[in-house]
Amino acid sequence: MMKIIIVGGTGGTNVADAFMKASQKFNIESYFLSFLSAYEAPKLIKQFNWHIRGKYPTKLNTFSQEILEECLNNKPNLLLTTGITPINSQALQQIGKLGIKRLNFLTDDPWNKAHYPPWFFQCLPHYDVIFTPRRANIDDLKNIGCRDVKYLPFGYDPDLFYPEIPTDKEKENYIADVMFAGGADSDRIPYIDALIKAGMKVNLYGTYWERFPETKAYTRGQADVKTLRLAIKSTKIALCLVRQANRDGHVMRSFEVPAVGACMLTEDTPEHREIFGEEGENVIYFKTIPEMLAKARWLLDNESERLRLANNAYKLITKGGNTYGDRLQYILKTLSGEK
Repeated sequence: MMKIIIVGGTGGTNVADAFMKASQKFNIESYFLSFLSAYEAPKLIKQFNWHIRGKYPTKLNTFSQEILEECLNNKPNLLLTTGITPINSQALQQIGKLGIKRLNFLTDDPWNKAHYPPWFFQCLPHYDVIFTPRRANIDDLKNIGCRDVKYLPFGYDPDLFYPEIPTDKEKENYIADVMFAGGADSDRIPYIDALIKAGMKVNLYGTYWERFPETKAYTRGQADVKTLRLAIKSTKIALCLVRQANRDGHVMRSFEVPAVGACMLTEDTPEHREIFGEEGENVIYFKTIPEMLAKARWLLDNESERLRLANNAYKLITKGGNTYGDRLQYILKTLSGEK
């Protein structure tokens, strides 16, 4: 019987949670470890390790030993970690000697200055396979010694992202011309500022929008999953921007938004084209701010087109094998040699 140990964050839209639920649906014997305990420490020590020692997990070695002990006790076939998981190279080597396949789904780009963890680069080459949702860092991963690197897009959790029809009161609260959910990266501000200055009603969900004078009045704070569903379903247009600092070609919202059923105005990237096809089939693309504004105005004036695009994208994503269960099946088939 297949056994998996999954390690990652928990709560919200964490991918590790989605993999865990999917493994249980497939009747795989699975065990979950949250890596949050690796960062537990008194405040000053935690801050020192984070800011001075390069995002260093205070209890890296202790947590690594816990993972090793779980592997010794449960004898899994696979260890599947997500993101910048705090497990040291020594533990990974010992786990490999047990005949356990070591896999990582690298949700963030570790070369992003906001995430850059020097200690993590010593660990990456000890994984048997790295699955990355960004093609931009494949060569970088190979250059630091990762033996097998495969592109695997993000997906969505169907238990969290699905069409939820808002009540009249909820729709009144969440309705917008354009909504965007994600962090307030500085390179995103000009796009949002342009929409606001064009007179569009904009709702922003995520962190740090309150730090910028251009967007402070439009932030709705960090959203839980239910809020995201209602906000996406209530908006006329859902803006999809990639994270430049992460070298993204697509993001988690690229799948979550259409799974809820919204019209997408989407940053034009090769990966988005690969997912959604040609312009106007399922989404509308833009490359520049003027192009974004022109297409947003056109969409706002054409309700029937918004509905058509939302419906097409919903069918494409929900019927196209894009859940995290599908991603887990791909991982398992890859390891078994299936194509």
